[in-house]
Amino acid sequence: MDLVLLATEAAETTGGGMATLLSLLPLVLMFVVMYFIMIRPQRKKQKEEEKMRNNIQIGDEILTIGGFYGRVVSLKEDALVIESASDHSKQKIARWAVQQNLTIHDN
Repeated sequence: MDLVLLATEAAETTGGGMATLLSLLPLVLMFVVMYFIMIRPQRKKQKEEEKMRNNIQIGDEILTIGGFYGRVVSLKEDALVIESASDHSKQKIARWAVQQNLTIHDN
């Protein structure tokens, strides 16, 4: 009889652990779904933007995040100098401030 009682208690303990595991499963699945729906596409977009900013060349027409259009005159490691089309004034901007490269390159 003691054996049956011990086996029953062991089954209840294992079943309780299983119930806890099953109750955490929806939470884990929710995080996995959030990763594939939100986080992964955002990281992919950030990598594409960084690649675009690193491939800027002198002479490219760009659009800044502030809405300024200009042509790249000079490149540095983390900054670039752009020239406006209307009055040919020059501005130094950070590389991260480039929103779009309007020049199409054949690669």
